[in-house]
Amino acid sequence: MSEVIAAPAPTGKNSATSTHVPALEISNLQAWYGESHILHNVNLTVGRGEVVTLLGRNGAGRTTTLRSIMGLTGARTGSIKINGVETIALPTYKIAHQGVGYCPEERGIFSSLSTEENLMLPPSVSKTDKGMSVAEIYEMFPNLEERKHSQGTRLSGGEQQMLAVARILRTGARLLLLDEISEGLAPVIVQTLARMITTLKSKGYTIVMVEQNFRFAAPLADRFYVVEHGQIVESFASSELDAKSHRLNELLGV
Repeated sequence: MSEVIAAPAPTGKNSATSTHVPALEISNLQAWYGESHILHNVNLTVGRGEVVTLLGRNGAGRTTTLRSIMGLTGARTGSIKINGVETIALPTYKIAHQGVGYCPEERGIFSSLSTEENLMLPPSVSKTDKGMSVAEIYEMFPNLEERKHSQGTRLSGGEQQMLAVARILRTGARLLLLDEISEGLAPVIVQTLARMITTLKSKGYTIVMVEQNFRFAAPLADRFYVVEHGQIVESFASSELDAKSHRLNELLGV
């Protein structure tokens, strides 16, 4: 696996701010839903400012990996460190306050609230970063400004997806977990989301994406992990894509 290069960060006495501490480090992770053992000894590392994509077939365990990071599965064992802080035993709300934002596949928009009310709802999860302002959100997503008084039920699928991601950016989270954000959306919306990820990366955000749309993920990610039967079976850098194409065809059928 390629060496992880962490993005520059402030130095100081707190080891969690060290440039050598990954934004996310998972070791020997096991996870269950009830009696079903889903994740088996998952190990992955994400450096600060990286975009990392989890690839795999449906049911491989990619979404469960994101949910495990947030403490949304059943039992978990192993280690999940966020900026050097062990979170495996923490409840979900305390994990979020480590600066983590999760955008689930189902989006979770409050249908009875307007676009702007949805944006204003989440509290800050960071003591040092108050998140993007509404004005910054509207600059990134002009569609949302046009629909700011519209109820969630009246937004298109693409607008709901923009809103789901934008809502996280309001919280100050710097580690973003994005689950299938391009799924079922029109190409123009997918392009908007791709520009968003590029912009966020330039601002130093760390992003872990679950994606079925390889064409969407390929030009955006720095590194890839392939998940199969709840295990990491392959990992490689974006520079290795061509060399790994045959292996990817075997694993993903792409």
